[in-house]
Amino acid sequence: MRSLLFISLFLSLRSALAAAIVFKTRSIDVWRPRNYTAVSDARTASAIQEKCHRLQWDRLSVKAPDVTDQYTLAQLGRMAANAYALPGAPNWWNLDPIWSSSFPIGWENPIDGFRGHVFVNPDNTTVVLSIKGTTLNGPTSKADKLNDNLMFSCCCARVDFTWVFRTVCDCYAKHSRCDNTCLSESLVKDSLFYNTGLDLIGNITTLFPDSDIWLVGHSLGGALASLLGTTYGLPAVAFESPGERLASTRLDIPIPPEIITTGNYSLAPVTHIYHTADPIPQGTCTGRASPCAQAGYALETRCHLGTSIVYDTVGRLKWSVDIRTHPIKEVINRILEQEIWWEFGRQVPRARAEEDCADCDQWEFGDYLPPAENTTFVVQKILE
Repeated sequence: MRSLLFISLFLSLRSALAAAIVFKTRSIDVWRPRNYTAVSDARTASAIQEKCHRLQWDRLSVKAPDVTDQYTLAQLGRMAANAYALPGAPNWWNLDPIWSSSFPIGWENPIDGFRGHVFVNPDNTTVVLSIKGTTLNGPTSKADKLNDNLMFSCCCARVDFTWVFRTVCDCYAKHSRCDNTCLSESLVKDSLFYNTGLDLIGNITTLFPDSDIWLVGHSLGGALASLLGTTYGLPAVAFESPGERLASTRLDIPIPPEIITTGNYSLAPVTHIYHTADPIPQGTCTGRASPCAQAGYALETRCHLGTSIVYDTVGRLKWSVDIRTHPIKEVINRILEQEIWWEFGRQVPRARAEEDCADCDQWEFGDYLPPAENTTFVVQKILE
């Protein structure tokens, strides 16, 4: 009888604790450009006019999601997953009631690759933009693959000589050399999702001028969340994202002087979440025989902005490295909402900077092509 009473009390206490679980926040410092319009002007000046355009930056303390809390990460993961679906679809994930208000972004055009949702809490104090990642089979697949291969390959998706017809720009200069000017110009084309995101953030800040704005995404969507968050000084959480640090330099993103002078990329307001069985965020899904290359993806980069929380699924759970662990549903079901990771007070692995990280060290980058050549691109041809 006493045992039954103890079990009953335990279950009641457990239910009470579960009901008390809430989405948690914390304060972080960010560097934010004083003028949003000047960001686009500065990027154009750097990429096209080849001159320095100084921005004024403000250091601010803002509210951000608490990435040390497992439940909060699980909710953000569900938001990232919902960027792939519309409400009511079988793959739509339920969220806490405070995020019941949302509206879709980019779903009007069937082939528009930049998609997602905007979630708003009841008093409009917090707005979360969730950005879709790569869809392997669907109307956005071609544009998704183009963006992946532009941003995460070393040189225009030229894996080796057999990829001569798969390249996404004409920047290869022979003998493992790649033209920097050509790369920068290929990444300011309108077909790049990052450019769409710049305009979208401007619209959201106009609609919600006094709100805390956060960005989340999975895979390609996580990289875009990171790049846009770094551009505008907005907290971002990226799940299983390829390394986007190299893309940030090629995109001519205006970066706060504190990051440039110190070379400390961990100061970017970004937290990456990934696990050791997924080869994509680690930059190991490479080589002609890899499943990424076989599917036509050159995902070669591994260095990230901000800090990274890495779940050791290989060492702790004895998972094998497998690209099938990359989908966001695997991350939610088997990691973020798996009780084994909730032991010892629901501790989340410590967020760490990726130190001494280098991408594409087998390539040489410089000015190798004459002007007539380095402005010739095949980006539009791929989209046709």
